[in-house]
Amino acid sequence: MENWIYVTLPLLVKVLISVLAIFALVIFITRISGLRTFSKMSNIDFASTIAIGSILATVVMHTDQSILKGAIALAGIVTFQSIFSFVARKSKHLRKILSNEPILLMYYGEILEENLAKANVSKEELIAKLREANTIHFDQVFAVVLETTGDMSVMHSADQKQLSPNMLQGVRGIPK
Repeated sequence: MENWIYVTLPLLVKVLISVLAIFALVIFITRISGLRTFSKMSNIDFASTIAIGSILATVVMHTDQSILKGAIALAGIVTFQSIFSFVARKSKHLRKILSNEPILLMYYGEILEENLAKANVSKEELIAKLREANTIHFDQVFAVVLETTGDMSVMHSADQKQLSPNMLQGVRGIPK
């Protein structure tokens, strides 16, 4: 039995072999499935990334877990993610059902309180993101969008006078 200070050499070797094998599998699977495997373009991508990390940690840290079982789980998650992305790309109706839509939180210097409430975002959190984006006046802000990944996109400029309408394509909550 191991303790939290001492570990036997055979156990360390087993962990090292597990690390090398599982990371080689992740690289192999990623090369087959593409760069989207670790993107944050949608909620399923984000969830897949977390699940992959959990599998990696489990296989490496729990020496009673098999590398084959981890490989099958990784392949299953990446396959599901690929199928989900394909279906969402091909069917607008299914994409609406399966994915979140970005929501507008601020529009031409005006904070959209109703949209903040729908998105469960506080005014303080929004203002913190504005500071992060080096915004110094509300009137510099064309739009702030809470993306499907949970990131906030701050579109601002001191030079331009208007936002291209295409920049808000697919965003809900735009004032009429």
